[in-house]
Amino acid sequence: MTSVATERQSAANADDDRVDEDIILEVRNASVSFSMDRGDSRVLRDVSLDVHAGEVLGIVGESGSGKSMLASAMLDAIVSPGRVSGEIRYHPPDGSPVDILSLPREDLTKLRWNEISFVIQGAQSAFNPTMTIGDHFEETLRAHDADVGGGMTHARELLADLYLPAEQVLRSYPHELSGGMKQRALIALGLILDPNVVVMDEPTAALDLLMQRSIISMLESLQEKYDLTFVFVTHDLPLVADLADRLAVMYAFDLVELGPTDELIEHAAHPYTRALLNAVPNISDRAMDIEGIGGSSPDPVSLPVGCSFHPRCPLADGLCETEDPHLRDAEPEHEVACFHWEDARQEVPLTLDESGDAAEYGTDSAGGEPR
Repeated sequence: MTSVATERQSAANADDDRVDEDIILEVRNASVSFSMDRGDSRVLRDVSLDVHAGEVLGIVGESGSGKSMLASAMLDAIVSPGRVSGEIRYHPPDGSPVDILSLPREDLTKLRWNEISFVIQGAQSAFNPTMTIGDHFEETLRAHDADVGGGMTHARELLADLYLPAEQVLRSYPHELSGGMKQRALIALGLILDPNVVVMDEPTAALDLLMQRSIISMLESLQEKYDLTFVFVTHDLPLVADLADRLAVMYAFDLVELGPTDELIEHAAHPYTRALLNAVPNISDRAMDIEGIGGSSPDPVSLPVGCSFHPRCPLADGLCETEDPHLRDAEPEHEVACFHWEDARQEVPLTLDESGDAAEYGTDSAGGEPR
């Protein structure tokens, strides 16, 4: 982890008096389903977690594990005919809790930009190709009755924070910018109304490694400068490990492990999490064997009975085939949904580098400002 994220993590671990007032987003039994010809497809299954004010929560897992559905559900942004159920409450710094799933459409639209913003993956498809980047900022400000003049001054500041030439970017059309520039402009657009929470769905997925690392570094700076809470969704566990205070690992549309980043990476308790770590290349050891995860992700229409990971798990037994494990304490603040988590730490060894630091996986030493 970077020094900034490590300092935040140490402070969080030292605070044994964390209370409910720290919770800014509360998710309880959130589920998402779609009706299909061959049956209902559940792409999110009774997920419960809390997001704490000022933290960076990373949500990781294979493609198709339900990460994006959880992100969309947090803002009641599931595309029709999808249905979201459960409870999702936003706790503003000042004011009463807000039941997001019960908000009228007009109030929900205001909340999505003013309180919680959503940065989607694929900046190219997020921008209207017939409008300049500046037009997008002005349109957003007017739609929310914000001061356009002051808002555009803020837009220039945000773009500069992201190492972009503000005036050039604002007068450019999307196709005139590189992929990295468009993605950073989209992040700035998501922050234009000073939200408290920013949910980011694979914001670096289409970018090269150097640009990914650069954006992570910039997000750290933005998080500190504007006192933001980030929910960062990605399939790239090492990437988000440089940023996140806590990690939530998803498999088969549910949470299987949740805990502080350093604790979870160095002492992963779920066989799936350990398999994910072993599937990531270590750039300091180019001769290492990369272990893929055998089998395939389950069909959302026909999930396995019992533990959803048991068909791919080397520790599965009769209990796993019949009973569904729920999240339970593995360590303080570290939860895992596995009957055999203690055995997993012995039976599924992590392929660490010589320093024993799993957080070194996938990191890159290249630095400098992005172009």
